[in-house]
Amino acid sequence: MVPRVLTALKCRPPMNLKELAQKLGLSPTTVSRALNGYPEVNEATRTRVMAAAKEHNYHPNARAIRLATGRAMAVGHVIPIATRHEIVNPVFADFIAGAGETYSRNDYDMLLSVVPDEEEEQTYRAMKVKGNVDGVIVHSPRENDPRIPLLLEIGLPFVVHGRATGTTVPYSWLDVNNRRAFLRATEYLLDLGHARIALVNGLEYMDFAIRRRRGYVEALDARGLPPDPALMSSDEMSEVAGFRAAERMLRLPHPPTAFLAASMISGMGIRRAVEGAGLVLGRDISLIVFDDDLSYMKNGEEKPIFTAMRSSVREAGRQVAELLLDRIANPDQPPAEQLLEAELVEGTSTGPAPKPRPEAL
Repeated sequence: MVPRVLTALKCRPPMNLKELAQKLGLSPTTVSRALNGYPEVNEATRTRVMAAAKEHNYHPNARAIRLATGRAMAVGHVIPIATRHEIVNPVFADFIAGAGETYSRNDYDMLLSVVPDEEEEQTYRAMKVKGNVDGVIVHSPRENDPRIPLLLEIGLPFVVHGRATGTTVPYSWLDVNNRRAFLRATEYLLDLGHARIALVNGLEYMDFAIRRRRGYVEALDARGLPPDPALMSSDEMSEVAGFRAAERMLRLPHPPTAFLAASMISGMGIRRAVEGAGLVLGRDISLIVFDDDLSYMKNGEEKPIFTAMRSSVREAGRQVAELLLDRIANPDQPPAEQLLEAELVEGTSTGPAPKPRPEAL
């Protein structure tokens, strides 16, 4: 019997700042400043230092960074209890996963606070006073959102994921062109011959839902079709809400032949209502969803199940976090604005408008 030989693996100790500086032929101060985003370090040097740090798996000492820069090396996310359902929503989870990749790459931590609605303002003020975060990301902006002037007043760096209709002061944001996405989706259905198109929207005090309804209405108006209030709903973007809205609309004397859904999750509820009515999705009823590019809820494999307006929430999370870290490092820069476009992806859930039944003629 051949005896087993166990070999102890020798782990190489992590590289320290002085060793990394020697390898690059730079001073430890320059390397430290490059890694920590100081503006006086030129971009070529910063890129070279970041690449070497990644190659040699060098991570700055977080406590040393805090002492040297006065930064907390953390970003805040404040979630009011009224919207705490967001935390278990796959869309929110994907956004946080994307933002987390950016934080990790830049040695930042994330502070997630779930607070009573009436304490939201005080939470932001406390974050500024305590200095436990360097900035915050604002989620689910509303019309005339009061958080924007509040954060500007207290001087806490922030970036909004979305935009706030009615807010006139400049602020940093990243958003998807929701109006254009729903205008294009409605036009797509109109081109297929659908004239009774239903909108199953999100809560319409939220900015994204306001803009999506606007795009839907604009597309109908351009074809001379007056919007029908009976074919529009506004609710949480859940499977149950989508099911209830579609079930009600399908019982109308003149039901829709197509639906626009604010999310793939509500779209799943619409599909359940369609199938429950004995109809076939893609033949009797068409459906377009939004936000189908989710890590743990795929829209089919090779062929998408749903025709969708696709926009990666995870990528949005990465980019919003990058915008915020840039604002933290360069506080004197003007506000940054970034508008992303959604891509129309054809699936099996859409088809030509069905011919009217003889009794309906």
